[in-house]
Amino acid sequence: MLGIEQSLVRFGESEHPLVEVLGEDGTPARTLSYQEVTRRAAELAERIGPHDGRPLRIGVVCGNTPEYVVADLALIAARATEVPVPLAFSAEQAAGLLAETDLCVVDAAGQERLTQWGRDRVLRPDCTVLPLSTDGPVPSAPLVLPPAADGGADWECKIIHTSGTTSRPKGVRIRAAALNELLTSLRSVMPDGAFSRYLSVVPFSLLIEQVTGLYMVLLDGGTVVLMPPGKALVGTAAAAPADVLPYVTAARPTAMVATPALVDAFATAADEAVASGAAVAPALFGTPGAPLICCGGAPVHPELLRRLEDHGLPVHEGYGLSENSSVVSWNTPDARRPGTVGRPLPHVRVRTADDGELLVSSTSLFAGYTRDDPSSLVLDADGWLRTGDLARIDEDGFISITGRKKNVIITAAGRNVAPEWVEAQYAQLPFVRAVAVIGDGLTVLHGLFLVKESTDLAAAETAVREFGEAHLSEVERIAVPHLTVADERLYRRFFTVTGRPMRAAIRTALSNGTLYDHQGADA
Repeated sequence: MLGIEQSLVRFGESEHPLVEVLGEDGTPARTLSYQEVTRRAAELAERIGPHDGRPLRIGVVCGNTPEYVVADLALIAARATEVPVPLAFSAEQAAGLLAETDLCVVDAAGQERLTQWGRDRVLRPDCTVLPLSTDGPVPSAPLVLPPAADGGADWECKIIHTSGTTSRPKGVRIRAAALNELLTSLRSVMPDGAFSRYLSVVPFSLLIEQVTGLYMVLLDGGTVVLMPPGKALVGTAAAAPADVLPYVTAARPTAMVATPALVDAFATAADEAVASGAAVAPALFGTPGAPLICCGGAPVHPELLRRLEDHGLPVHEGYGLSENSSVVSWNTPDARRPGTVGRPLPHVRVRTADDGELLVSSTSLFAGYTRDDPSSLVLDADGWLRTGDLARIDEDGFISITGRKKNVIITAAGRNVAPEWVEAQYAQLPFVRAVAVIGDGLTVLHGLFLVKESTDLAAAETAVREFGEAHLSEVERIAVPHLTVADERLYRRFFTVTGRPMRAAIRTALSNGTLYDHQGADA
């Protein structure tokens, strides 16, 4: 039996809250106990019904809602394959994941998004749409898990989106046993009870948020706290990091995963708290001490980490890949080296190739892709996953990611530049919400800057140029900045939820003059 299932059995009839939904004022608007969630999951698993010799492939189009939690646990109980689809996806992107699904579960927001996409554009004609609500009476039947003989402890439990060379994402096929290996390993290095109260501020469609915001919470018998319905999640709108700060304080979390943009917002709020004479942790998190703040995706500048450290807010950076069922390495409270992404988890081995590429071997590797394209990662003959990331591993085993192999910019002058490092420098400018660098084959670097709404663009451009001259070499500085006020559509068009630039889209937009063309961004 999987660790997740053991927790469902252990806590299934508990009245302890599994889900707490915040209201607009930050107070709890609704709570759902373990008993309620597992019984609703049992009812949904029963509605899904039996299947003929293979896991059903079921789309989940939901926000960060109680309905998503119920659906996820129901699909585990039903030994189905979950295909979570971000609400921010375009119709073309959604269709790339949903085309082979047998059933599609939607909450209210998912139903609305499905209507916007057009059902016929994203689903097969024979795919049933199953609306899910947690507003009705609580079912009386407890969750009963199938015996191991009815499918064993391993099946293809998830298909997680990852980018390809076109606008259509490909799916990473995750095995249940591999996910269980990952969770067992991750839990062994995390403090006991760290996930007793977890605030979820990034979409559940991301595998890392499922791992930390749902499964690690379940293993600790904790509570996942959800943002008020309709609030933009971090990574889906440029203004979201600042907007969620009051709810972070109200939620009183013991743990959360923060994107680099939210870490930046924490640093600014901590500075303001100190300036006003307030204690930092109570002001930001409503708790006497700092929660376990975990961060991944794009790099965080070391100076920003030092600022937070000075305020008593350590940030635990990590590194992961969907192809490894999420986490590869993480800084933990007992083994932490700021500026690195930590040591590999106990079940993971790492090394670097001759060209500096990070190679990963573990028992939680994926089962392949739904379709291959030139961006697909490959396993070598000895079972090492070629990650495409450039890294250094120090004598104590801590990993530093230095760039993306395919992203290294080779300028027209033949100079090599790692854009991730350059972007981390410019991200320190206080008016910058997001920044991306391009320059392959160009004589100088170009940069896209999404800036705060109140920014004077002319003054900001001057500040960008002065910063580059003061802090970067001539090869590394952005010579041609493109500044525009950040809005939700631009952010979603050019950056992933975790803050990684979509460089091909940015280069195309800058080269053909369509930076400000929003047509089709939400199609």
